[in-house]
Amino acid sequence: MNRTHKLGELRISDQKKQVKLSGWVHKRRDHGGLIFVDLRDKTGLTQIVFDPEISKKAHEIAEEIRNEWVIQIQGNVRPRALGMENLQLKTGAIEVEAHQITILSKAKNPPFSINEEEIKVNEEVRLEYRYLDIRRGKILENMHLRHKAVKTMRDLLDEEGFCEIETPILGKSTPEGARDYLVPSRVHPGTFYALPQSPQQYKQLLMIAGLDRYFQVARCFRDEDLRADRQPEFTQLDIEMSFVDQEGVMQLVEKLIKQVFHKILNINFSEHFIRMSYQDAMEQYGCDRPDIRFDLRLHRVNDALKDSLFNVFSDALERGDVIKAICVPQGDRISRKDVDDYNLFVQKFGLGGLPIARFQQGLLQTGIAKFLTSQNQELLKSKLQLSEGDLVLFGVGNVDRVNQAFDHLRRDLAKKLNLVDPNHFKFLWVVDFPLFVQDTDGSITSAHHPFTAPLDEDLHLLHSNPLHVRAKAYDIVLNGYEIGGGSIRIHDSHLQKNIFSLLQLDEEAIDKKFGFFIDALSYGTPPHGGLALGIDRVVMLLLQTENIRDVIAFPKTQKASDLMNGCPSSVSFNQLEELHICVEDKFYKK
Repeated sequence: MNRTHKLGELRISDQKKQVKLSGWVHKRRDHGGLIFVDLRDKTGLTQIVFDPEISKKAHEIAEEIRNEWVIQIQGNVRPRALGMENLQLKTGAIEVEAHQITILSKAKNPPFSINEEEIKVNEEVRLEYRYLDIRRGKILENMHLRHKAVKTMRDLLDEEGFCEIETPILGKSTPEGARDYLVPSRVHPGTFYALPQSPQQYKQLLMIAGLDRYFQVARCFRDEDLRADRQPEFTQLDIEMSFVDQEGVMQLVEKLIKQVFHKILNINFSEHFIRMSYQDAMEQYGCDRPDIRFDLRLHRVNDALKDSLFNVFSDALERGDVIKAICVPQGDRISRKDVDDYNLFVQKFGLGGLPIARFQQGLLQTGIAKFLTSQNQELLKSKLQLSEGDLVLFGVGNVDRVNQAFDHLRRDLAKKLNLVDPNHFKFLWVVDFPLFVQDTDGSITSAHHPFTAPLDEDLHLLHSNPLHVRAKAYDIVLNGYEIGGGSIRIHDSHLQKNIFSLLQLDEEAIDKKFGFFIDALSYGTPPHGGLALGIDRVVMLLLQTENIRDVIAFPKTQKASDLMNGCPSSVSFNQLEELHICVEDKFYKK
Protein backbone atom coordinates (compact mmCIF):
# COMPACT_ATOMS: atom_id res chain seq x y z
CA MET A 1 0.00 0.00 0.00
CA ASN A 2 1.14 3.54 -0.73
CA ARG A 3 -0.44 4.91 2.45
CA THR A 4 -1.91 3.88 5.77
CA HIS A 5 -3.78 7.17 6.27
CA LYS A 6 -4.99 10.12 4.26
CA LEU A 7 -3.46 13.48 4.99
CA GLY A 8 -6.42 15.00 6.80
CA GLU A 9 -6.98 12.08 9.16
CA LEU A 10 -4.23 11.97 11.80
CA ARG A 11 -5.00 13.33 15.28
CA ILE A 12 -3.23 13.56 18.64
CA SER A 13 -4.71 10.16 19.48
CA ASP A 14 -2.52 8.69 16.69
CA GLN A 15 0.79 9.68 18.32
CA LYS A 16 3.53 7.03 18.26
CA LYS A 17 1.86 5.25 15.33
CA GLN A 18 4.04 4.19 12.43
CA VAL A 19 2.43 5.56 9.26
CA LYS A 20 2.95 5.61 5.53
CA LEU A 21 1.69 8.78 3.78
CA SER A 22 1.56 9.86 0.14
CA GLY A 23 0.69 13.16 -1.49
CA TRP A 24 1.82 16.40 -3.09
CA VAL A 25 4.39 18.74 -1.59
CA HIS A 26 2.29 21.76 -0.69
CA LYS A 27 5.08 23.81 0.89
CA ARG A 28 8.69 23.10 1.79
CA ARG A 29 10.54 25.10 4.45
CA ASP A 30 14.25 24.65 5.14
CA HIS A 31 15.14 25.76 8.67
CA GLY A 32 18.80 24.85 8.47
CA GLY A 33 19.00 21.60 10.38
CA LEU A 34 15.33 20.69 9.94
CA ILE A 35 13.22 20.59 6.78
CA PHE A 36 9.45 20.91 7.11
CA VAL A 37 7.10 19.78 4.35
CA ASP A 38 3.35 20.28 4.27
CA LEU A 39 2.09 17.19 2.45
CA ARG A 40 -1.31 17.51 0.77
CA ASP A 41 -4.08 15.36 -0.64
CA LYS A 42 -7.78 16.04 -1.11
CA THR A 43 -8.49 15.48 2.60
CA GLY A 44 -6.06 18.06 3.97
CA LEU A 45 -2.45 18.67 5.07
CA THR A 46 -0.01 16.92 7.37
CA GLN A 47 3.30 18.45 8.45
CA ILE A 48 6.32 16.19 7.84
CA VAL A 49 9.64 16.81 9.65
CA PHE A 50 12.94 15.70 8.12
CA ASP A 51 15.61 15.58 10.82
CA PRO A 52 19.16 14.48 9.84
CA GLU A 53 19.64 13.01 13.31
CA ILE A 54 16.68 10.67 12.70
CA SER A 55 17.40 9.83 9.04
CA LYS A 56 20.29 11.48 7.23
CA LYS A 57 19.31 9.85 3.92
CA ALA A 58 15.69 11.05 4.10
CA HIS A 59 16.93 14.55 4.97
CA GLU A 60 19.28 14.59 1.94
CA ILE A 61 16.46 13.60 -0.40
CA ALA A 62 14.16 16.20 1.19
CA GLU A 63 16.70 18.89 0.28
CA GLU A 64 15.95 18.16 -3.41
CA ILE A 65 12.17 18.08 -3.41
CA ARG A 66 10.08 21.03 -4.58
CA ASN A 67 6.44 22.09 -4.54
CA GLU A 68 4.00 19.73 -6.31
CA TRP A 69 6.36 16.77 -6.34
CA VAL A 70 4.56 13.59 -5.35
CA ILE A 71 6.28 11.77 -2.50
CA GLN A 72 5.73 8.92 -0.09
CA ILE A 73 7.08 8.99 3.46
CA GLN A 74 7.23 6.53 6.33
CA GLY A 75 7.62 7.68 9.90
CA ASN A 76 6.15 8.12 13.36
CA VAL A 77 3.37 10.43 14.49
CA ARG A 78 4.32 12.78 17.33
CA PRO A 79 2.78 15.80 19.04
CA ARG A 80 3.92 19.21 17.86
CA ALA A 81 6.04 21.22 20.29
CA LEU A 82 4.05 23.16 22.86
CA GLY A 83 2.89 26.46 21.38
CA MET A 84 3.61 25.31 17.80
CA GLU A 85 0.18 23.77 17.17
CA ASN A 86 -1.72 25.00 14.09
CA LEU A 87 -5.34 25.49 15.12
CA GLN A 88 -6.32 26.19 11.50
CA LEU A 89 -5.58 22.58 10.50
CA LYS A 90 -7.45 19.44 11.52
CA THR A 91 -4.02 17.79 11.82
CA GLY A 92 -2.48 20.83 13.50
CA ALA A 93 -1.75 19.10 16.82
CA ILE A 94 0.63 16.53 15.31
CA GLU A 95 3.48 16.12 12.87
CA VAL A 96 5.23 13.10 11.37
CA GLU A 97 8.97 12.53 11.76
CA ALA A 98 10.15 11.03 8.49
CA HIS A 99 12.29 7.88 8.50
CA GLN A 100 12.07 7.10 4.79
CA ILE A 101 11.08 9.06 1.69
CA THR A 102 10.39 7.93 -1.86
CA ILE A 103 9.96 10.37 -4.75
CA LEU A 104 7.01 9.06 -6.76
CA SER A 105 6.86 11.86 -9.33
CA LYS A 106 8.65 15.13 -10.04
CA ALA A 107 6.82 18.26 -11.22
CA LYS A 108 7.65 21.21 -13.44
CA ASN A 109 6.95 24.69 -12.09
CA PRO A 110 3.17 25.10 -12.52
CA PRO A 111 1.84 28.07 -14.57
CA PHE A 112 0.15 29.43 -11.43
CA SER A 113 0.39 28.88 -7.72
CA ILE A 114 -1.28 25.75 -6.36
CA ASN A 115 -0.83 26.53 -2.67
CA GLU A 116 -2.36 30.02 -2.51
CA GLU A 117 -6.08 30.66 -1.99
CA GLU A 118 -6.23 33.63 -4.37
CA ILE A 119 -4.31 33.74 -7.64
CA LYS A 120 -4.09 36.52 -10.20
CA VAL A 121 -4.37 34.69 -13.49
CA ASN A 122 -7.00 34.92 -16.20
CA GLU A 123 -9.62 32.20 -16.57
CA GLU A 124 -8.29 31.04 -19.94
CA VAL A 125 -5.02 29.93 -18.33
CA ARG A 126 -6.91 28.18 -15.53
CA LEU A 127 -9.05 26.35 -18.11
CA GLU A 128 -5.98 25.37 -20.13
CA TYR A 129 -4.52 23.76 -17.01
CA ARG A 130 -7.84 22.70 -15.54
CA TYR A 131 -6.37 19.65 -13.78
CA LEU A 132 -4.05 21.97 -11.83
CA ASP A 133 -6.89 24.38 -11.03
CA ILE A 134 -8.89 21.43 -9.67
CA ARG A 135 -5.89 20.36 -7.61
CA ARG A 136 -5.84 23.75 -5.88
CA GLY A 137 -8.83 22.56 -3.88
CA LYS A 138 -11.84 24.81 -4.38
CA ILE A 139 -13.20 23.08 -7.49
CA LEU A 140 -12.34 19.75 -5.88
CA GLU A 141 -14.62 20.68 -2.98
CA ASN A 142 -17.30 21.68 -5.48
CA MET A 143 -17.09 18.25 -7.12
CA HIS A 144 -17.59 16.52 -3.78
CA LEU A 145 -20.62 18.68 -3.01
CA ARG A 146 -22.00 17.91 -6.46
CA HIS A 147 -21.53 14.19 -5.84
CA LYS A 148 -23.35 14.46 -2.52
CA ALA A 149 -26.25 16.37 -4.12
CA VAL A 150 -26.66 13.83 -6.94
CA LYS A 151 -26.44 10.93 -4.49
CA THR A 152 -29.20 12.54 -2.40
CA MET A 153 -31.38 12.76 -5.53
CA ARG A 154 -30.69 9.15 -6.45
CA ASP A 155 -31.40 7.89 -2.93
CA LEU A 156 -34.75 9.69 -2.66
CA LEU A 157 -35.93 8.55 -6.09
CA ASP A 158 -34.95 4.98 -5.24
CA GLU A 159 -37.06 5.23 -2.08
CA GLU A 160 -39.95 6.55 -4.19
CA GLY A 161 -39.89 3.47 -6.46
CA PHE A 162 -38.04 4.94 -9.46
CA CYS A 163 -35.78 2.87 -11.70
CA GLU A 164 -32.61 4.40 -13.21
CA ILE A 165 -32.33 3.69 -16.94
CA GLU A 166 -29.71 4.85 -19.42
CA THR A 167 -31.05 5.97 -22.79
CA PRO A 168 -29.07 6.20 -26.06
CA ILE A 169 -26.64 9.02 -26.75
CA LEU A 170 -26.77 8.41 -30.51
CA GLY A 171 -30.32 9.16 -31.60
CA LYS A 172 -32.43 10.79 -34.28
CA SER A 173 -32.41 14.50 -35.08
CA THR A 174 -35.86 15.93 -34.30
CA PRO A 175 -36.99 19.54 -33.77
CA GLU A 176 -36.83 20.18 -30.01
CA GLY A 177 -36.04 23.90 -29.71
CA ALA A 178 -32.25 24.14 -30.09
CA ARG A 179 -29.65 23.07 -32.64
CA ASP A 180 -28.57 19.45 -32.52
CA TYR A 181 -24.99 18.27 -32.40
CA LEU A 182 -24.74 15.86 -35.33
CA VAL A 183 -22.61 12.72 -35.61
CA PRO A 184 -22.01 11.29 -39.09
CA SER A 185 -22.48 7.57 -39.67
CA ARG A 186 -19.68 5.64 -41.39
CA VAL A 187 -21.84 2.56 -41.92
CA HIS A 188 -24.71 4.53 -43.50
CA PRO A 189 -23.05 7.18 -45.70
CA GLY A 190 -24.75 10.56 -45.79
CA THR A 191 -26.78 9.98 -42.64
CA PHE A 192 -26.34 11.37 -39.16
CA TYR A 193 -27.09 10.65 -35.54
CA ALA A 194 -27.97 13.50 -33.19
CA LEU A 195 -26.73 13.86 -29.63
CA PRO A 196 -29.74 14.20 -27.30
CA GLN A 197 -30.95 17.65 -26.27
CA SER A 198 -32.85 15.62 -23.69
CA PRO A 199 -34.06 11.99 -23.54
CA GLN A 200 -37.59 13.27 -24.27
CA GLN A 201 -38.94 10.60 -26.60
CA TYR A 202 -37.04 7.76 -24.93
CA LYS A 203 -38.48 8.48 -21.50
CA GLN A 204 -42.00 8.66 -22.96
CA LEU A 205 -41.39 5.34 -24.72
CA LEU A 206 -40.37 3.87 -21.35
CA MET A 207 -43.77 4.92 -19.98
CA ILE A 208 -45.45 3.22 -22.94
CA ALA A 209 -43.28 0.19 -22.15
CA GLY A 210 -44.75 0.05 -18.64
CA LEU A 211 -41.72 1.15 -16.58
CA ASP A 212 -44.04 3.48 -14.59
CA ARG A 213 -41.30 5.51 -12.82
CA TYR A 214 -38.00 6.33 -14.53
CA PHE A 215 -35.09 8.60 -13.78
CA GLN A 216 -31.66 9.21 -15.24
CA VAL A 217 -28.71 11.46 -14.53
CA ALA A 218 -28.57 12.31 -18.22
CA ARG A 219 -25.92 13.98 -20.33
CA CYS A 220 -27.52 16.37 -22.81
CA PHE A 221 -26.18 18.48 -25.66
CA ARG A 222 -27.35 21.71 -27.28
CA ASP A 223 -25.52 23.69 -29.92
CA GLU A 224 -26.58 27.14 -28.74
CA ASP A 225 -24.98 30.45 -27.78
CA LEU A 226 -23.42 30.20 -24.34
CA ARG A 227 -23.45 32.37 -21.22
CA ALA A 228 -22.28 32.14 -17.61
CA ASP A 229 -25.01 29.65 -16.64
CA ARG A 230 -25.03 27.57 -19.84
CA GLN A 231 -22.73 24.93 -21.39
CA PRO A 232 -22.96 23.00 -24.69
CA GLU A 233 -23.00 19.72 -22.74
CA PHE A 234 -24.83 19.62 -19.45
CA THR A 235 -26.31 17.20 -16.95
CA GLN A 236 -29.93 16.97 -15.93
CA LEU A 237 -31.89 14.80 -13.56
CA ASP A 238 -34.51 13.38 -15.89
CA ILE A 239 -37.75 12.16 -14.28
CA GLU A 240 -40.84 10.61 -15.86
CA MET A 241 -43.92 9.09 -14.18
CA SER A 242 -47.04 7.29 -15.38
CA PHE A 243 -50.59 7.87 -14.12
CA VAL A 244 -49.67 11.26 -12.71
CA ASP A 245 -50.94 14.81 -13.06
CA GLN A 246 -49.14 18.14 -12.81
CA GLU A 247 -49.70 18.35 -9.07
CA GLY A 248 -48.12 14.95 -8.51
CA VAL A 249 -44.96 15.84 -10.41
CA MET A 250 -44.59 19.17 -8.61
CA GLN A 251 -45.03 17.60 -5.17
CA LEU A 252 -42.35 14.99 -5.88
CA VAL A 253 -39.87 17.61 -7.17
CA GLU A 254 -40.48 19.85 -4.16
CA LYS A 255 -39.77 16.92 -1.87
CA LEU A 256 -36.58 16.11 -3.75
CA ILE A 257 -35.27 19.69 -3.72
CA LYS A 258 -36.06 20.13 -0.03
CA GLN A 259 -34.14 16.94 0.70
CA VAL A 260 -31.10 18.18 -1.25
CA PHE A 261 -31.02 21.53 0.55
CA HIS A 262 -31.45 19.80 3.89
CA LYS A 263 -28.60 17.34 3.24
CA ILE A 264 -26.19 19.83 1.69
CA LEU A 265 -26.85 23.13 3.48
CA ASN A 266 -28.94 21.97 6.46
CA ILE A 267 -31.74 24.31 5.35
CA ASN A 268 -35.34 23.24 5.87
CA PHE A 269 -38.25 24.50 3.78
CA SER A 270 -41.57 23.70 5.43
CA GLU A 271 -43.98 25.54 3.14
CA HIS A 272 -44.97 24.73 -0.44
CA PHE A 273 -43.13 26.72 -3.08
CA ILE A 274 -44.90 29.83 -4.38
CA ARG A 275 -46.79 29.47 -7.66
CA MET A 276 -47.25 32.10 -10.34
CA SER A 277 -48.78 32.03 -13.79
CA TYR A 278 -46.60 32.72 -16.81
CA GLN A 279 -48.81 35.71 -17.61
CA ASP A 280 -48.28 37.26 -14.16
CA ALA A 281 -44.54 36.59 -14.28
CA MET A 282 -44.16 38.38 -17.61
CA GLU A 283 -46.44 41.23 -16.59
CA GLN A 284 -44.96 41.92 -13.17
CA TYR A 285 -41.32 40.90 -13.64
CA GLY A 286 -40.70 40.96 -17.40
CA CYS A 287 -39.50 37.35 -17.61
CA ASP A 288 -40.61 33.77 -16.93
CA ARG A 289 -37.86 33.16 -14.33
CA PRO A 290 -38.22 36.08 -11.94
CA ASP A 291 -36.05 36.61 -8.87
CA ILE A 292 -38.65 37.14 -6.15
CA ARG A 293 -36.21 37.73 -3.29
CA PHE A 294 -36.88 41.44 -3.82
CA ASP A 295 -39.86 43.46 -5.05
CA LEU A 296 -39.25 46.17 -7.70
CA ARG A 297 -42.20 44.92 -9.75
CA LEU A 298 -43.17 46.20 -13.16
CA HIS A 299 -46.47 48.08 -13.35
CA ARG A 300 -48.35 48.68 -16.59
CA VAL A 301 -49.36 52.34 -16.43
CA ASN A 302 -50.93 52.95 -19.85
CA ASP A 303 -54.30 53.90 -18.31
CA ALA A 304 -52.70 56.23 -15.78
CA LEU A 305 -50.92 58.18 -18.54
CA LYS A 306 -53.85 58.89 -20.86
CA ASP A 307 -53.91 62.54 -21.97
CA SER A 308 -50.32 63.02 -20.78
CA LEU A 309 -48.57 65.98 -22.39
CA PHE A 310 -45.37 63.99 -22.84
CA ASN A 311 -45.03 63.11 -26.52
CA VAL A 312 -43.11 59.89 -25.83
CA PHE A 313 -46.10 58.61 -23.82
CA SER A 314 -48.85 59.89 -26.08
CA ASP A 315 -47.15 58.55 -29.23
CA ALA A 316 -46.67 55.16 -27.58
CA LEU A 317 -50.34 54.96 -26.62
CA GLU A 318 -51.35 55.78 -30.18
CA ARG A 319 -49.11 53.00 -31.51
CA GLY A 320 -50.52 50.51 -29.03
CA ASP A 321 -47.18 50.14 -27.25
CA VAL A 322 -46.82 49.48 -23.56
CA ILE A 323 -45.65 51.80 -20.78
CA LYS A 324 -44.34 50.12 -17.66
CA ALA A 325 -42.91 51.65 -14.50
CA ILE A 326 -40.62 50.52 -11.71
CA CYS A 327 -40.91 52.27 -8.36
CA VAL A 328 -37.54 52.39 -6.55
CA PRO A 329 -37.92 53.02 -2.80
CA GLN A 330 -35.55 55.60 -1.32
CA GLY A 331 -34.69 56.71 -4.81
CA ASP A 332 -32.21 59.29 -3.53
CA ARG A 333 -29.70 56.42 -3.50
CA ILE A 334 -29.84 56.54 -7.31
CA SER A 335 -27.78 59.53 -8.45
CA ARG A 336 -28.12 61.56 -11.61
CA LYS A 337 -25.09 59.75 -13.04
CA ASP A 338 -26.71 56.41 -12.22
CA VAL A 339 -29.81 57.47 -14.12
CA ASP A 340 -27.68 58.46 -17.12
CA ASP A 341 -25.97 55.06 -17.02
CA TYR A 342 -29.32 53.26 -16.83
CA ASN A 343 -30.57 55.35 -19.74
CA LEU A 344 -27.75 53.89 -21.87
CA PHE A 345 -28.36 50.46 -20.31
CA VAL A 346 -31.97 50.17 -21.53
CA GLN A 347 -31.03 51.47 -24.97
CA LYS A 348 -29.00 48.28 -25.46
CA PHE A 349 -32.31 46.40 -25.35
CA GLY A 350 -33.97 48.58 -27.97
CA LEU A 351 -35.70 51.22 -25.81
CA GLY A 352 -35.41 54.87 -26.74
CA GLY A 353 -34.46 55.95 -23.23
CA LEU A 354 -35.51 55.96 -19.60
CA PRO A 355 -37.94 58.72 -18.56
CA ILE A 356 -37.91 59.33 -14.79
CA ALA A 357 -39.66 61.28 -12.04
CA ARG A 358 -39.10 61.56 -8.27
CA PHE A 359 -41.91 61.58 -5.72
CA GLN A 360 -41.34 64.50 -3.36
CA GLN A 361 -43.74 66.42 -1.12
CA GLY A 362 -46.74 64.41 -2.33
CA LEU A 363 -46.11 64.89 -6.07
CA LEU A 364 -43.99 63.48 -8.86
CA GLN A 365 -41.38 66.12 -9.52
CA THR A 366 -38.27 66.54 -11.71
CA GLY A 367 -37.72 64.62 -14.93
CA ILE A 368 -40.93 64.30 -16.97
CA ALA A 369 -43.21 65.40 -14.11
CA LYS A 370 -44.01 68.75 -15.74
CA PHE A 371 -45.77 66.88 -18.56
CA LEU A 372 -48.13 65.03 -16.21
CA THR A 373 -51.66 66.23 -15.54
CA SER A 374 -53.10 66.23 -12.05
CA GLN A 375 -55.11 63.15 -12.99
CA ASN A 376 -51.92 61.42 -14.22
CA GLN A 377 -50.33 62.26 -10.87
CA GLU A 378 -53.18 60.84 -8.81
CA LEU A 379 -53.50 57.67 -10.87
CA LEU A 380 -49.74 57.00 -10.75
CA LYS A 381 -49.64 57.69 -7.01
CA SER A 382 -52.42 55.14 -6.46
CA LYS A 383 -51.17 52.55 -8.97
CA LEU A 384 -47.55 52.60 -7.75
CA GLN A 385 -48.34 53.16 -4.04
CA LEU A 386 -45.79 55.98 -4.01
CA SER A 387 -44.01 57.11 -0.85
CA GLU A 388 -41.79 60.11 -0.16
CA GLY A 389 -38.43 59.82 -1.89
CA ASP A 390 -39.44 57.13 -4.40
CA LEU A 391 -37.88 57.19 -7.86
CA VAL A 392 -40.08 56.12 -10.79
CA LEU A 393 -38.47 54.76 -13.97
CA PHE A 394 -40.58 54.40 -17.12
CA GLY A 395 -40.11 51.94 -19.97
CA VAL A 396 -41.81 52.68 -23.28
CA GLY A 397 -42.12 50.56 -26.40
CA ASN A 398 -42.86 47.08 -27.69
CA VAL A 399 -43.92 44.88 -24.78
CA ASP A 400 -41.18 42.30 -25.41
CA ARG A 401 -38.45 44.94 -25.46
CA VAL A 402 -39.77 46.69 -22.36
CA ASN A 403 -40.02 43.40 -20.49
CA GLN A 404 -36.50 42.34 -21.45
CA ALA A 405 -34.95 45.72 -20.60
CA PHE A 406 -36.78 46.09 -17.28
CA ASP A 407 -36.09 42.49 -16.24
CA HIS A 408 -32.36 43.25 -16.49
CA LEU A 409 -32.82 46.71 -15.00
CA ARG A 410 -34.59 45.47 -11.85
CA ARG A 411 -31.88 42.83 -11.28
CA ASP A 412 -29.17 45.46 -11.64
CA LEU A 413 -30.98 47.85 -9.31
CA ALA A 414 -31.35 45.10 -6.71
CA LYS A 415 -27.58 44.53 -6.71
CA LYS A 416 -26.79 48.22 -6.53
CA LEU A 417 -29.21 48.81 -3.64
CA ASN A 418 -28.20 45.61 -1.80
CA LEU A 419 -31.76 44.27 -1.84
CA VAL A 420 -30.66 40.66 -2.24
CA ASP A 421 -29.57 38.44 0.64
CA PRO A 422 -27.19 35.88 -0.96
CA ASN A 423 -28.05 33.36 1.76
CA HIS A 424 -31.77 33.54 0.99
CA PHE A 425 -33.22 30.88 -1.33
CA LYS A 426 -36.60 31.66 -2.89
CA PHE A 427 -38.29 28.99 -5.00
CA LEU A 428 -41.09 29.61 -7.46
CA TRP A 429 -43.23 27.47 -9.74
CA VAL A 430 -44.19 29.20 -13.00
CA VAL A 431 -47.25 27.50 -14.51
CA ASP A 432 -49.76 27.92 -17.34
CA PHE A 433 -47.20 28.58 -20.06
CA PRO A 434 -48.50 29.15 -23.59
CA LEU A 435 -48.52 25.98 -25.67
CA PHE A 436 -47.35 27.89 -28.76
CA VAL A 437 -45.44 31.08 -29.47
CA GLN A 438 -45.28 33.04 -32.71
CA ASP A 439 -42.11 32.77 -34.78
CA THR A 440 -40.52 35.69 -36.61
CA ASP A 441 -42.11 34.57 -39.89
CA GLY A 442 -45.61 34.58 -38.37
CA SER A 443 -45.85 30.79 -38.00
CA ILE A 444 -46.35 29.14 -34.63
CA THR A 445 -43.84 26.96 -32.81
CA SER A 446 -43.91 25.02 -29.55
CA ALA A 447 -43.11 27.09 -26.49
CA HIS A 448 -41.53 24.03 -24.80
CA HIS A 449 -41.57 21.00 -27.12
CA PRO A 450 -44.26 19.44 -29.32
CA PHE A 451 -45.04 16.62 -26.86
CA THR A 452 -46.49 18.96 -24.22
CA ALA A 453 -50.20 18.51 -23.51
CA PRO A 454 -52.58 21.50 -23.73
CA LEU A 455 -54.83 22.38 -20.81
CA ASP A 456 -58.12 20.52 -21.19
CA GLU A 457 -60.16 23.72 -20.85
CA ASP A 458 -58.26 25.30 -23.77
CA LEU A 459 -58.60 22.43 -26.25
CA HIS A 460 -61.42 24.18 -28.08
CA LEU A 461 -59.00 27.00 -29.01
CA LEU A 462 -56.46 24.79 -30.76
CA HIS A 463 -57.56 25.69 -34.28
CA SER A 464 -59.39 28.97 -33.75
CA ASN A 465 -56.85 30.73 -31.50
CA PRO A 466 -53.78 28.52 -30.90
CA LEU A 467 -51.68 31.31 -29.36
CA HIS A 468 -54.17 31.50 -26.47
CA VAL A 469 -53.91 27.81 -25.63
CA ARG A 470 -52.15 27.17 -22.33
CA ALA A 471 -49.96 24.15 -21.68
CA LYS A 472 -49.73 21.66 -18.84
CA ALA A 473 -46.18 22.91 -18.42
CA TYR A 474 -44.30 24.09 -15.36
CA ASP A 475 -40.86 25.52 -14.62
CA ILE A 476 -39.18 25.66 -11.24
CA VAL A 477 -37.19 28.84 -10.59
CA LEU A 478 -34.67 29.58 -7.86
CA ASN A 479 -33.35 33.10 -7.24
CA GLY A 480 -33.96 34.15 -10.84
CA TYR A 481 -32.58 30.99 -12.48
CA GLU A 482 -34.69 28.36 -14.19
CA ILE A 483 -33.41 25.16 -12.58
CA GLY A 484 -35.93 22.77 -14.08
CA GLY A 485 -38.87 22.41 -16.39
CA GLY A 486 -41.39 19.81 -17.36
CA SER A 487 -44.88 19.05 -18.51
CA ILE A 488 -47.66 16.53 -18.71
CA ARG A 489 -47.21 14.83 -22.08
CA ILE A 490 -49.67 14.10 -24.85
CA HIS A 491 -50.67 10.44 -24.55
CA ASP A 492 -53.19 10.34 -27.40
CA SER A 493 -51.80 9.67 -30.90
CA HIS A 494 -54.58 11.66 -32.65
CA LEU A 495 -53.96 14.76 -30.51
CA GLN A 496 -50.21 14.41 -31.06
CA LYS A 497 -50.68 14.31 -34.83
CA ASN A 498 -52.99 17.31 -34.53
CA ILE A 499 -50.28 19.29 -32.73
CA PHE A 500 -47.73 18.36 -35.39
CA SER A 501 -50.14 19.58 -38.07
CA LEU A 502 -50.57 22.92 -36.29
CA LEU A 503 -46.77 23.19 -36.38
CA GLN A 504 -47.09 22.93 -40.19
CA LEU A 505 -45.65 19.45 -40.49
CA ASP A 506 -47.33 17.52 -43.31
CA GLU A 507 -48.05 13.78 -43.19
CA GLU A 508 -44.75 12.94 -44.87
CA ALA A 509 -42.73 15.11 -42.47
CA ILE A 510 -44.58 13.71 -39.44
CA ASP A 511 -43.96 10.17 -40.57
CA LYS A 512 -40.29 10.85 -41.34
CA LYS A 513 -39.48 12.63 -38.08
CA PHE A 514 -41.91 11.07 -35.61
CA GLY A 515 -43.55 8.07 -37.32
CA PHE A 516 -42.15 5.53 -34.85
CA PHE A 517 -43.30 7.66 -31.91
CA ILE A 518 -46.84 8.19 -33.22
CA ASP A 519 -47.05 4.47 -33.83
CA ALA A 520 -45.90 3.75 -30.26
CA LEU A 521 -48.60 6.06 -28.84
CA SER A 522 -51.26 4.01 -30.61
CA TYR A 523 -50.51 0.84 -28.59
CA GLY A 524 -52.05 1.99 -25.30
CA THR A 525 -50.26 4.87 -23.57
CA PRO A 526 -50.79 5.81 -19.92
CA PRO A 527 -51.15 9.46 -18.95
CA HIS A 528 -47.64 10.53 -18.02
CA GLY A 529 -45.45 13.51 -17.29
CA GLY A 530 -42.19 14.54 -15.77
CA LEU A 531 -39.53 17.14 -15.30
CA ALA A 532 -35.84 17.68 -15.99
CA LEU A 533 -33.82 19.34 -13.24
CA GLY A 534 -30.59 21.09 -14.26
CA ILE A 535 -27.99 19.56 -11.95
CA ASP A 536 -25.27 22.03 -12.96
CA ARG A 537 -27.45 25.03 -12.10
CA VAL A 538 -28.73 23.52 -8.85
CA VAL A 539 -25.18 22.89 -7.65
CA MET A 540 -24.12 26.35 -8.85
CA LEU A 541 -26.80 27.89 -6.64
CA LEU A 542 -26.00 25.62 -3.69
CA LEU A 543 -22.44 26.94 -3.88
CA GLN A 544 -23.61 30.55 -4.43
CA THR A 545 -21.44 31.02 -7.51
CA GLU A 546 -22.62 32.77 -10.68
CA ASN A 547 -20.44 30.75 -13.06
CA ILE A 548 -21.54 27.27 -14.02
CA ARG A 549 -17.94 26.37 -14.95
CA ASP A 550 -17.16 26.29 -11.21
CA VAL A 551 -19.25 23.12 -10.80
CA ILE A 552 -18.19 21.19 -13.93
CA ALA A 553 -14.94 19.25 -13.91
CA PHE A 554 -13.87 20.03 -17.48
CA PRO A 555 -16.04 22.85 -18.89
CA LYS A 556 -15.99 24.64 -22.20
CA THR A 557 -15.44 28.37 -22.74
CA GLN A 558 -18.23 30.69 -23.85
CA LYS A 559 -17.11 29.92 -27.41
CA ALA A 560 -17.66 26.19 -26.75
CA SER A 561 -13.92 25.43 -26.82
CA ASP A 562 -11.93 23.15 -24.53
CA LEU A 563 -8.66 25.04 -24.04
CA MET A 564 -7.05 22.10 -22.25
CA ASN A 565 -7.21 19.53 -25.04
CA GLY A 566 -7.77 21.94 -27.93
CA CYS A 567 -11.18 20.87 -29.18
CA PRO A 568 -13.02 21.30 -31.43
CA SER A 569 -10.16 20.39 -33.74
CA SER A 570 -9.58 19.39 -37.32
CA VAL A 571 -9.36 15.71 -38.23
CA SER A 572 -7.43 13.85 -40.88
CA PHE A 573 -8.57 13.71 -44.48
CA ASN A 574 -8.79 9.92 -44.19
CA GLN A 575 -11.29 10.21 -41.35
CA LEU A 576 -13.45 12.56 -43.41
CA GLU A 577 -13.22 10.25 -46.41
CA GLU A 578 -14.37 7.28 -44.32
CA LEU A 579 -17.40 9.31 -43.25
CA HIS A 580 -18.10 10.51 -46.82
CA ILE A 581 -17.74 14.14 -45.74
CA CYS A 582 -16.28 16.88 -47.91
CA VAL A 583 -15.21 20.11 -46.21
CA GLU A 584 -14.78 23.29 -48.24
CA ASP A 585 -11.41 24.23 -46.79
CA LYS A 586 -7.89 24.20 -48.26
CA PHE A 587 -6.62 22.46 -45.12
CA TYR A 588 -8.52 19.31 -46.05
CA LYS A 589 -7.44 19.12 -49.68
CA LYS A 590 -5.17 16.20 -50.50
